[in-house]
Amino acid sequence: MTNVLVLGASGQIARYAMPMLAEQGDTLTLFARNASKVDTPEGARVIEGDVLDAAALGAALDGQDVVYANLGGEIAAQAEALVSALDAAGVKRLLFIVSLGIYHELPEAFEAWNQQMIGDALVDYRKAAEVIEASDLDYTIIRPAWLTNNDETDYELTQRDEQFRGTEVSRKAVAAFIASVVADPSTHSRANVGVNKPGTEGDKPAWF
Repeated sequence: MTNVLVLGASGQIARYAMPMLAEQGDTLTLFARNASKVDTPEGARVIEGDVLDAAALGAALDGQDVVYANLGGEIAAQAEALVSALDAAGVKRLLFIVSLGIYHELPEAFEAWNQQMIGDALVDYRKAAEVIEASDLDYTIIRPAWLTNNDETDYELTQRDEQFRGTEVSRKAVAAFIASVVADPSTHSRANVGVNKPGTEGDKPAWF
């Protein structure tokens, strides 16, 4: 049984991940700006707070084994605050969601389309990844493809310096990957991985 702190617990990937974590016996603390928006599994504890509030985050980290961060907004500032708080609390294992495309790692046509769609946001996501990689944390940085709500868990991984494969992946599949790492925290240690559904290569997601 692992004590897991979920940051951004009202997020869409987190909503799939939390029941999986609960099912495998993990003890969940759910942290969100608005607790009323959190779908709370039985037995989970919910804390309302902001990651940029050092006192609130520090209190939430007490007794945790693994932190799964599913954040949005000021992502680089949040990464900096989180690294500091984790160091102060002595918690090392972190799973952190960013975005595909932060290293211009996509095939050429998909790269151009992705830049057109979300290029402005990628700078801050890359800064967040750099903050985490520069730390001494035991991190797994996760770069999902374009997300769907399909009821499927197929995924494949690419490493930081590999070309990304595929254009899309389901939130449920990303959640399944997260749950697998929490179940065996020694896997994907200090790794930065892309996550996509096999066989979805193209110039953009098929559904777009």
